[in-house]
Amino acid sequence: MHIYRNIDHLPAFRRAVITIGTFDGVHTGHQKILEQLHQEAARIDGQTVIITFHPHPRKIVKGPSADVRLINTLREKIELLSWKKVDHLVIVPFTEAFSQLSAEQYVKEFLLEKFHPHTIIIGYDHQFGQGRKGDYHLLEDFSRREGFQLQEIPVHLLNEISVSSTRIREAISQTDLATANRLLGYDFFFSGRVIEGNKLGRTLGYPTANLQVEDAEKLMPGDGVYAVEVVEIAGEPGEEGINTASPFDNPDPLKGMMNIGIRPTVDGTRRVIEVNIFDFDGDLYGKTLRIFIKKHLRGEQKFAGLDALKQQLAKDRENAVAALD
Repeated sequence: MHIYRNIDHLPAFRRAVITIGTFDGVHTGHQKILEQLHQEAARIDGQTVIITFHPHPRKIVKGPSADVRLINTLREKIELLSWKKVDHLVIVPFTEAFSQLSAEQYVKEFLLEKFHPHTIIIGYDHQFGQGRKGDYHLLEDFSRREGFQLQEIPVHLLNEISVSSTRIREAISQTDLATANRLLGYDFFFSGRVIEGNKLGRTLGYPTANLQVEDAEKLMPGDGVYAVEVVEIAGEPGEEGINTASPFDNPDPLKGMMNIGIRPTVDGTRRVIEVNIFDFDGDLYGKTLRIFIKKHLRGEQKFAGLDALKQQLAKDRENAVAALD
């Protein structure tokens, strides 16, 4: 997949089949749109082009007070779209100036001049331009005048996408990873840098890697204990013309269990993310780990003391091993 971040330096796409959206989650509903995109591109020997925006438009339109929590970071979305074999991904810098383009300017100066689309695939409820005054009917008018094809994403699929996105966010927040993973079509994952902790886990016989999630917009699961798989990642997402790897190209992930919460047994007050990797003895400080959450095991609890906590950790490990087999 080729990635472009400057809309003034785009190539001449071959019979571009385009769709536009945030694609947060790249979940099973989105994946059906991508199937439609691929089918049309194959029919006309064209190329698939996804247009997305960064930062999220809501941050610019609603200002600093907007509380944006996303299923995927930009890096994750790049990798997921590459996994789905999209030919070209255009990441449009969403600025205040861009948000003030009129609907007609958006079509003429952005979509037509920059992309020269053969086909645009879009939902009937898609709105664009200043004040969100542009809609499917305006695109229909332009398609007749300019000669590009316009296809509508079926209503039932748009409804499915809306419901799925909302349910996924709720499920992740409420520790229902079984529902989230089913709707995503893959195991929910996040990345974090290993930082210094208080090393309490080591004294209990369960050394942990303490993780710092550096993207504040990343939606994280609710407090509790989880069975996880862990891989080390490095580098930045691909730039223009660079093919990116699938996030799932990890033949030998490490297995472990993760706790998210304030650790009430030791009177913790700060929410932490800590991962105990089974049968691992190495230095991870400063490294970035990707965590695939396989199953929620239990909620966070306060125990009578460290001995009771240690006994529970042994049960947690046993349950995690069973869940990961």
